[in-house]
Amino acid sequence: MYELLDLGFGKCRLMMAVPEAKKRPELKDYAHLRVATKYPRCAREYFDKLGIQMEIVKLNGSIELGPLIGLSELIVDIVETGTTIKENKLIEVDSIFTSTARLIANPVSFKLKFERLHKLVVDLRAVLAAEKGDKKAK
Repeated sequence: MYELLDLGFGKCRLMMAVPEAKKRPELKDYAHLRVATKYPRCAREYFDKLGIQMEIVKLNGSIELGPLIGLSELIVDIVETGTTIKENKLIEVDSIFTSTARLIANPVSFKLKFERLHKLVVDLRAVLAAEKGDKKAK
């Protein structure tokens, strides 16, 4: 796929959080623990890059409940504001990556429909720039 444009909305981040009472000084101090997440592949890649072995527990629903009910010691989840994390007495230990909505195209469509896609991107850029101008004026 090709990323054509960052639309600039829907900003969120994938982060690692632990119960307040279980915060440790270094990221490596969390090795060999269970981590609950909806995103096991992203979590695995993150911990592999850090050289930390973890047991990944795939959960759906309210991931922040994992540590509270004993399914995991920490979580990896997407947050926008972090309110739910705080409400469940968790603290963010590390931000893994941030994300926003993106306009994408597959390579075949990009080649076959280049003119239409290019016009769409140009038009969307103009709309996004105008919205930024409106926000600055307020």
